Amino acid sequence: MLHRLIGFYDKTIGVKKASAHCDIPCKIYDPCVAQIAALSVIRFMDLIAELAKKDSLALADHAQLSRLLAEKETHAEKVKHEIRVIWGDYIKQPQFDQYPDINNLVHSIMLAGSACKQGLEREKGEKLLSLVNEFAEAFWATKGIATFSTVCPYLPEEIVVYPKLQ
Repeated sequence: MLHRLIGFYDKTIGVKKASAHCDIPCKIYDPCVAQIAALSVIRFMDLIAELAKKDSLALADHAQLSRLLAEKETHAEKVKHEIRVIWGDYIKQPQFDQYPDINNLVHSIMLAGSACKQGLEREKGEKLLSLVNEFAEAFWATKGIATFSTVCPYLPEEIVVYPKLQ
């Protein structure tokens, strides 16, 4: 009923339909959001591991554990989403020619993100970050931008690939 009412309003007033061919404004892609989300997954795993070391958990600890688990899974899904958007909207034939294995890399990231949602093992988070860093290197190379790797300036203090933007 509401849909028909809105449709009638649109036709009566003459509202034009808008559409776009991608999720975000053209040419604004950056794997840094996926990298930060992967770092967050590792950090959440570390915080969960700290809670696991306690002999017993208070009610507040249980509440914190619940929030940490939810955020870990949310950020693992965010990694997958961000990589899917870049892969689906930015990666076209020239990039496939430059990186013919990019589909396998993206698939590996999807699997690693799911593994992080399913488990608590830090190694799974490290693998996710490593794969996202590999994707970031390929992404920046398709734009002709060199990269460098260094330890990020915050916990969990892992290696991250950054573009040289100078």
